[in-house]
Amino acid sequence: MHIPDGVLPTSVCAAGYAVTGIAVWYSLRKLNKQEDPRKDIPKASLVTAAFFVTSWIHIPIPPTSVHLMLTGLLGALLGYYAYPAAVIALFFQAVMFQHGGLTTIGVNAVILGIPAMLCHYIYSYGKGIINDSKVKNSILGLIIGVTGTGLSVFIWFLILINFISANLNASAERAAIITGTLAHVPLMALEGVFTAFILVYLKRVKPELLGEQSNENSAG
Repeated sequence: MHIPDGVLPTSVCAAGYAVTGIAVWYSLRKLNKQEDPRKDIPKASLVTAAFFVTSWIHIPIPPTSVHLMLTGLLGALLGYYAYPAAVIALFFQAVMFQHGGLTTIGVNAVILGIPAMLCHYIYSYGKGIINDSKVKNSILGLIIGVTGTGLSVFIWFLILINFISANLNASAERAAIITGTLAHVPLMALEGVFTAFILVYLKRVKPELLGEQSNENSAG
């Protein structure tokens, strides 16, 4: 899901950086309006590290393989920290492991960051209309897990299929893009189940990570 250097035209890479710059500015602006903007920095650091590591957990789906994306979980846990967190993780992945590219960090951030932000809004709205039912929370987690991954794959597909570099074999690249897109369909279901499990678990043992009060604090 990481687009490497040399695949996209310079204009598309520049547009990706422009969109990412605006998105990061908007996120930081919203964070600075919070009562304590720095309160969630440790959580953001931990989730960013997890996001960084999980990109190396590859799942073979012949004839290719895919890796966990955690887009929905990123949005649910981090809120407005999600987009900056995605940029930071993508930068270190590109620099340390050549996973993705430096020129495409902006585009890759769009692919992951925009769905994560959408999942943040879905999760925030969903929490307001459901009770503490484990089933309803599981369904909400399933929705944002599938939505986050599905939207990321869809954006990735649209960008690549419409802006293949003239230096590449267009027909071969289109076949690879379609194959990669189809391979992510099972991953959407897996991410939905995984996200639902994590959110239900955190709600039970560490609701503070979801921006909620623990039962002990509520009782007190």
